[in-house]
Amino acid sequence: MADHYYTSQPTSVHREILIEVELRGVRLKLQSDAGVFSKNRIDTGTRLLVESLRLDPGCRKVLDLGCGYGPIGLTIAKLLPRTRVYMSDVNERAVELARLNASANQIGNTVIKSGEGFTPFAGERFDLIVTNPPIRAGKQVIYAMIDAAYPILAAAGWFVAVIATKQGAKSYERKMETVFGNVNEWEKGGGYRIVASKKTP
Repeated sequence: MADHYYTSQPTSVHREILIEVELRGVRLKLQSDAGVFSKNRIDTGTRLLVESLRLDPGCRKVLDLGCGYGPIGLTIAKLLPRTRVYMSDVNERAVELARLNASANQIGNTVIKSGEGFTPFAGERFDLIVTNPPIRAGKQVIYAMIDAAYPILAAAGWFVAVIATKQGAKSYERKMETVFGNVNEWEKGGGYRIVASKKTP
């Protein structure tokens, strides 16, 4: 069976590639490889998510859930140097790449771990959780992610995701509305929607 990017230990033959990208004015050189999500370029959804984020300089802890080789979390870490950015992915190859990319781009305010869902940072609470979720893993996986995000957000914290319009964006919005009591569409374009929910008292 072929690897998926959410495989914990990809067996794909290594095919390293260097991607040079500018996201939100931040220039990064990112090492990528076979067996990780969007290995050849920064995908449209990720780019839209980064450009749409409402980043508060007072934000203390951010989680990039499903970080891949790091474009979202590393960009946030560059933009918010006083913020601690936690990054995790089930894909161990992706996590290794994210660590290499943090070092190569001289980004020190990150904590990067491998593991399923929120388990790598059990006990932590976050002001912002951002994710380009593994839609191909199935609706129940994403629903469980939304359920689990609520209790680990700090008061007034945000959960923000990018979802392809044709891959059930509206159903995910309804789920977020059910869990958080609110959902906001921050941006849309290129077949994607940026949806956000705020944890309210």
